[in-house]
Formats: sequence, structure tokens, C-alpha cells
Amino acid sequence: MKFSDLKYLLAYIIPASGFAAIYWQGWWSYSTVIIAFLLLPTIEQIVPRSTANFDKETAKLKSSQWIFDVLLFLNMPIIIGLACYLFYTVQHQSISYFELIGLYLSTGIVLGACGINVAHELGHKSPKLHKLAAQALLMPCLYMHFYIEHNRGHHLHVATPEDAATSRKGENLYFFWIRSTSMSYISAWSLEAKRLAKTKGIKKWITNQMIHFTLVQLLYLIAVFMIFGSKAFVAAIVIAIVSFLLLETINYIEHYGLSRQKKSNGRYERVMPWHSWNSNHELGRIMLYELTRHSDHHYLANKKYQVLDHHDNSPQLPLGYPASMLMALFPPIWFAVMNKKLDYYTEKLSNP
Repeated sequence: MKFSDLKYLLAYIIPASGFAAIYWQGWWSYSTVIIAFLLLPTIEQIVPRSTANFDKETAKLKSSQWIFDVLLFLNMPIIIGLACYLFYTVQHQSISYFELIGLYLSTGIVLGACGINVAHELGHKSPKLHKLAAQALLMPCLYMHFYIEHNRGHHLHVATPEDAATSRKGENLYFFWIRSTSMSYISAWSLEAKRLAKTKGIKKWITNQMIHFTLVQLLYLIAVFMIFGSKAFVAAIVIAIVSFLLLETINYIEHYGLSRQKKSNGRYERVMPWHSWNSNHELGRIMLYELTRHSDHHYLANKKYQVLDHHDNSPQLPLGYPASMLMALFPPIWFAVMNKKLDYYTEKLSNP
């Protein structure tokens, strides 16, 4: 591991700010919000973007280095520790509504960035330990069905009308939240039903992952209530909602308006780099473990985050992920900026 690879340690700034929010409270309650959606977007406008890729030999070497996986696994105790710290604090301390909102937002952002996002990376890996870790990280986000739907649904149907997590041109973020969260959940049940279609008897029920995930999440909430109390129980639900709405906002900006063409045989063309919006803004890449190089991720889903490539033919977001997410919160501004860029890339594909 080279010294330059230590840049991924900066990703721990996000959870560190979450702990600071709970410890100091007051205006500090909003520390993660301020860092993620004020400081990062501002700095990303100053720091140059990088389109550099590793050569094949270097990429192969980095793909085999275990330290990059360790950086992901370390998020597990961080997430669990942060959630427990929040639950204890809200249950036993007198906290104003102003502070409480900040704590919920800050902790929810950490769960989204270091929970769901890291689970997304681990869930694509083959080792069983990675998959179990992905499921564990999704549990406090109450979004364990993402493990099924994302890997077996989204990656198969991305950039088509069949994909709940692909936002349509002209669809605002708030409608997308409702459609994607509900339809992705339904899709996960459907995918499990198809997987177990030939399984008979009680085995069909005891091997259904959606039943497992539902029970695990219920037991988690019951445990929070029994160990910490009713205020903590409410906190567990609220921070989970914040975390998965953060995820869905990322989904929204990653695939907005892009679509794959249907071939004469009724099947869609293969997923290519131009079917996802990409961002080479350095800080966003680091903080989200290269999720922002999303074009290459969908092109080669099993590729490890540390070696994801830039593709010249992938559509580029005008801003980094944090700033793009903020822009999406204001649909008229989002449409004014992104519809023009979408039309440009669509025309470019039509007339290569």
C-alpha cells in the first residue's frame, strides 16, 4: 500500500463528525450536515478533478491488497458504536428539538455513507464474510432488502423502465423517493419468490432471505427499545429513514434520465459506461469509496472500489455528489441544469 492510498482514511471524517455531534451537541449537532453538504461541495469546486486510471499491472496489485477491505470492515464497529452512543444520549439526556434534529440528520448521514454505501461495496464481493458484513451494515438502516434488490434487480435492469432505482427524465426527487423505496422493497420480495420457486414445503419459508431480514430488523428494533428505551426506539427509526433517503437521493442523481435501448430480440443492450452519471471530484470519490465513479461500477460490477476507472464516454455530473444531491432537493434548478446535459449526452450517443 502506497502513502497515496492513505487518502481513504479521510472517509472516517464523516463518522468522526457524527461522534462530535453527539458529544458536543448545540450547533455541533449539525457537524456532519455541515461537512457533507457545505464544506465538501465548496472544496470540490476548488480541488481539480482527476481522470487518471491505473495501468493493468498496478490495478491488479491494488485489487489483491487486503488493506482496502479492512478499511471497509472498520465501518462496522464505527456504525454500531455511533448508533448505541446516540441511543444512550437521547434516552438519558435532556436535548432540545433543535439539537435532536441535528443529531438525527448527522447520524443518519453517517449510516447512509458508512453503512449503506459500504454495504453496497461489500455486497458485490464473493466471500461470504463480505456478504454477511454487508447485511450487518444494512440492518441499522432498516434497508436489508437492498442487498437482494440492488445485486439481482438494479444491476440487471438499470437504465430501463423495469428498474425502480432509475430516475426518469422530469421526475422530481420527492416522487422518486416514494416510487423507489416502495417498488424496490416489492421487487426484493419478488426476486426471492423467483429464486425459491422450485423449493417446496417449509424449506421455502426458512430459506427466504426477505423473511430473515424482516425478522432481524424487527429484533434489532425490539432490542433497541428493551435496552435503551422508547426515545432511542424513535431515534433508531428516524436515523434509518434519513440513511435510506440519502441512498435514494444518490440513486436519483446516478442514473437520472439515462436509458438503454431495447434490441430487436426484446432484450436491452448491455450496460455500458454511458448508462450512469459519473463524477471525478476527488473528495467525493474518497468519502464514498469511489462510488462516484459509478459508470465503471455498473460496467464491471465486481471491480473493487480502489481500481475503478474513468471512462471518457461516460456522462459527467456538473457538480460532485454532495452538491448534486443538494441541487436535486430543488427540482426546478435540477431540471434546468440536468435536462440540458441529458439532452446533450443523448444526442451525442445518437450521433457518435
